[in-house]
Amino acid sequence: MKLNLKKFNILSKKPIPVDDFIEKILYMPRIGYYSSKNPFGKNGDFITSPTISNLFSEIIGIWLVSAWEKMGKPKKFNFIELGPGDGSLTKVIVNTLKKFPELNKSVKIYLYEKSTFLKKLQKQNIDNKRIKWIKNFNSIKEGPVIFFGNEFFDAIPVKQFSNRNDYLFEKCYSVKNKIDIVEKFIKGNKKDISQIKTFETLKKLKFIEFPKRGFLELNPIIKKISKLSGGILLIDYGYLNCNNSSTIQAVMNNKKISVKAMLKNLGRADITSLVNFSLLKEYFFKNNLKVKKIVTQKFFLERMGINERAMILGKKMTNEERKYMQETLVRLLEEKQMGSLFKVIFGYKNKNNDFFGFE
Repeated sequence: MKLNLKKFNILSKKPIPVDDFIEKILYMPRIGYYSSKNPFGKNGDFITSPTISNLFSEIIGIWLVSAWEKMGKPKKFNFIELGPGDGSLTKVIVNTLKKFPELNKSVKIYLYEKSTFLKKLQKQNIDNKRIKWIKNFNSIKEGPVIFFGNEFFDAIPVKQFSNRNDYLFEKCYSVKNKIDIVEKFIKGNKKDISQIKTFETLKKLKFIEFPKRGFLELNPIIKKISKLSGGILLIDYGYLNCNNSSTIQAVMNNKKISVKAMLKNLGRADITSLVNFSLLKEYFFKNNLKVKKIVTQKFFLERMGINERAMILGKKMTNEERKYMQETLVRLLEEKQMGSLFKVIFGYKNKNNDFFGFE
């Protein structure tokens, strides 16, 4: 335990806000969770939709084709995957787009990744010279943009506040006796409180999760969409109605662990929080983006034809392959698994409002 605290430079007794604390644990160069290991797949700590089934990535590719068509088949078009994991999704999308020569000729594909470790992993999995890895969006200057993130927003640490008699106290972690990490609430920063109070979604809540870092990530994305047109499609584990409690959760070896266990395994467990989709929608509106109806992953994938695609593929499969495909479909679509727990939101700026998957 002492080693972990020293390693992450958090031996100070000074309270550290929850989002700053988790940011260190997840992203500190060379030793942070996402900076030092491959968290994906059976040998990792969790499995994402693109690693469960190529069908998921194919459907996102088909949706991308439909979005390009809805925007008038522009000659210059940009696709940016946010937090591309191990590269599984983009790898499938590259192959899918080959079946659509006109779009394939027009599109530029970018991967936005802050982890040097994961970037190396992605480059191993995707051997394609046309793909560019970027740290910001400054190089994208022409053509509509589509940003896509699967389990991107939930990996950005959130701030947490307790509302006591209409005053907000921020939840922090501090170190006791050089070995124990304890919770502590301190008076909230005035600027943070002022910003929080502008959101209708957060009013009257006793416990507030505020994605300050997430909004900072979204700001340049929204500016790019506003300037060039296009949109951002996000699929994530989240909710529409707040329940006044912490949604921070940790996963280790493909199993959920308690926050207490997380604090004893710093850098060895994935830490996420559920996405407040109602707040995200309000934020998009505040920034003059239009927003399609928020739907479940099941609704979106089925509207985009995942079952029909599975039937076509199944005709060429062995019984064993077909059985495996059906098992992965259950994982993606089942109400109690990813089907309803994951939500889909699309914020956009475009003359056309008729994007597929939401009605």
